[in-house]
Amino acid sequence: MAIRVRLDPIACDGYGYCCEILPELILKDEWGYPIIDRNEDIPAELLGRAKNAVKLCPKVALSLVVVESSVARR
Repeated sequence: MAIRVRLDPIACDGYGYCCEILPELILKDEWGYPIIDRNEDIPAELLGRAKNAVKLCPKVALSLVVVESSVARR
């Protein structure tokens, strides 16, 4: 079982808090909106900060989703 960050790009207004809290997984595009690699699992050491980024998103555009282990699907 793995956990990933999911972004709702329609809800996002580009405040950028998530990019500041979790720069290892969330980058900014040229307009300041977040970019998330949909195939990247959250490492255990970053899970707390990922939860914080979701909680602090002012537009509720971020969520955490549980997926099957990416290793098992290969």
